[in-house]
Formats: sequence, C-alpha cells, structure tokens
Amino acid sequence: MIDKIRKIAEQCIDKNSCEADVRYNEPMNEHTTFKVGGPADCFIQPKNENFISFCIDLLNHAHDAGVPVFILGGGANIVVSDKGFRGIILDTGAWKGHSVIDNELVFKSGTSIDEACEITAGLNLCGFETFAGMPGTIGGAVWMNARCYGRQISDVLDWVEIIINDKSASGNDNYRKKNNYIRKKYIKNKTEFNYKKSPFQKMDCLILYASFNLAKSNKEIIQNEMKKNILDRKEKGHYLFPCAGSAFKNNHEFGKPTGVIIDETGLKGLKKGGAQIAPFHANIIINTGSAAASDIRLLMNEIMETVKNKTGFILEPEVLFIGEWD
Repeated sequence: MIDKIRKIAEQCIDKNSCEADVRYNEPMNEHTTFKVGGPADCFIQPKNENFISFCIDLLNHAHDAGVPVFILGGGANIVVSDKGFRGIILDTGAWKGHSVIDNELVFKSGTSIDEACEITAGLNLCGFETFAGMPGTIGGAVWMNARCYGRQISDVLDWVEIIINDKSASGNDNYRKKNNYIRKKYIKNKTEFNYKKSPFQKMDCLILYASFNLAKSNKEIIQNEMKKNILDRKEKGHYLFPCAGSAFKNNHEFGKPTGVIIDETGLKGLKKGGAQIAPFHANIIINTGSAAASDIRLLMNEIMETVKNKTGFILEPEVLFIGEWD
C-alpha cells in the first residue's frame, strides 16, 4: 500500500507544484490531543496556495486507487488505533487564515479555534467567544457542529465551501468515476444541524472555508467573555492531562448531564491501563501518561455498558475511533 500511496503523493505534488510535508509510517500520537495512536501509512500536510488543487487531485487519485483518506484538523475528538491507520492522513493544519467577504468573516478550515477567537475579538465581532479555549480547528468545529456554554457553531455559520465526492451526478451511491471530487458551496440550512450534528458528517468531503455572520460588539466585553470561558475550562481540568474534552455527548432526554450520570454509577476515577475517568469530571477521560488507544476504548466501552445496565440510557461517544481495530 505504501508504494501506491507514495506514487499518488509524488504525482499530486509535481502536478500542482505544491509544497507538502509528507511522512511515511508517521506515529499519530503526536497529532492528537489524546497523545495516542500508532503509525499512519502516510501523513501529508499541503502548505501553499495550491492546497485546493492538490487536495482535489489527491482525493481523486486515492479514491480511484481504493486508498482510504482521513481528514485531520486539530486532532481533537479522535482516537487512532494502536495499530495505526492504513491509508493517508490529510492534515489541514497549514491551511489557515481569514478574509472579509461581503461583510462576512471567512476562515480557512485549518485555522485553530483559538486563533479565530483572537481574530474576531480584534475585529470587534462577537459570537466566537463561547468557543475560546476549545481545541481543534474551524473545519473540525463545523463538521462536529461544536457546542459549548449553550451555543453551537451553526448559530453563527452562514456558508461553507467544500470538496465533495459528487455521487449525486449519477443518482447511484455505488457509482464510481474518475475526478469525482469537486468544489461546492453549501448554504446553511438550519434543519440539517442539531446537537453536535452537521450534514457534513454524512458527506465524503473536505471543508475548505467557513463563513460566519457575526455582530459588532465592544472588544473589552468580548475578551472578558473569552477569558471567563477559558478559566472555566481550566477549573474543570480540561488542560491538566491529554484528553478530548467530553468523552460522551449529553442527551437532554436523560434529564441530567452525562458527567452526572457516570458519576452516579460510581465509575469516576476508574482506570484501564493508562486511561482514567478523570477524578475531577466523570465525562472526561484522561491519558495519565502511558495510555494506549485500546485502554481508552476499553474504558469507554465499560462506561457505556455500566450506564446502560444501571439506568437503561445508551450513551453516544463524542470521540471518533479511526484506524485498525480488532
């Protein structure tokens, strides 16, 4: 597989005159907030203005060759298997920056959430301060429809530009042709977003840009709100250990937050290898320093099984498990 991937990467770099950081058998523990994960066959980070044409070519060639591609943002909310990932990890971290178009603020998808918050505050625009201190990128936040402190990213989202596998051209999901991946603009439809759900989760796509409709406000007020939210995250222990924040989604039908439900089962502090339910917050799983990806998965499975047996509630993981699993 690596020889096939190497040929694809070299062809795409040459054709698009693209500077790219290409690594083979790259350990993924350095690219996720959990700090776990085995080697990816190939890790690619395109770095210049030909990012878009490079990604379209890469996705098309990989698709035609049957090579899996995973789009990586900030590495938050994912656990890569200890065995690694067979295929290409396409990292968007160098695709960052912003512009103002038609009075709207447009971010490239690889822009970090913290950087986006600082930019909006500098422009006296409010609406992003809710997300201050949250790990990840704009692309990941839009894909997840990130939510915190009662606000979700779709509340301020206007449109998104993506690279998408345009299967709709044939009306057949199994249809395969060369050059399936195209650029497309998506205008937000409120009905397609829900609690930590977005339409992009059902698409084979890469988010390029996201445009936000933000209101003018006082810079000091915005910055004070940002500081308050970052302090709250610190007090909850989000930065004490490698983690992904909340391990499970909340479900309002359960009548209480997931952290409270897990705490009431007596699981807080439970360990599996180097993974532990945080003693300070039952809905945060931490890497105490020696955790394997398998430890995290075993712990999450035990949490789900225990909660289901004791309460009947079925918890929904917020983290994604990617790569080779038994």
